[in-house]
Amino acid sequence: MPSARRTARQSDLLRRLVALVAAEGFASFTLDDLAERLRCSKTTLYALAGSKQELVREAVKYYFRAAADAVEKEIADTGEPADRVVVYLKAVSEQLRPLSRRFLDDMAQFPPAREVYEANTRHAADRVRQLITEGVAAGAFRDVHAAFVGEVVAAAMQGIQRGEVTARTGLSDADAYAELASLIVHAVSS
Repeated sequence: MPSARRTARQSDLLRRLVALVAAEGFASFTLDDLAERLRCSKTTLYALAGSKQELVREAVKYYFRAAADAVEKEIADTGEPADRVVVYLKAVSEQLRPLSRRFLDDMAQFPPAREVYEANTRHAADRVRQLITEGVAAGAFRDVHAAFVGEVVAAAMQGIQRGEVTARTGLSDADAYAELASLIVHAVSS
């Protein structure tokens, strides 16, 4: 159900659902469990989505839509190109921080949710590529091949998303994004 057509109660329920699954994951929950934990009826949940799978996908979309908006607000008033890249990736990091490993693992195993995360990862990589292109054009960055740097960022983000970076380094997704911000800015700075 599009957010414009949600009631205030439905929006509140969706926010509470997002908080629950972000903290505890979603694979082990049944609709009965979710209704009990959220103190609502299954009928109320069905008003948000027609099945548990659709409900989970809706919650993941809601989370990442809100996260993307928050990230863009963070860089809106940032002028310096290097600061914009750092602020952007650190804001992504902060938006991922509340997501439990269980949620991330559940999302990786559930194709509809994983597709939402992958789409958001592609958007974030494209956004970094755009920020680097702007920084090169402004003379703030070395004359780097922004598309290549963007591809490196995308590959790193995909590794973070799939849990590979955590498995190899022990860094959380959020901490990995913070490290990526530092690496990229230092690599492209004049």
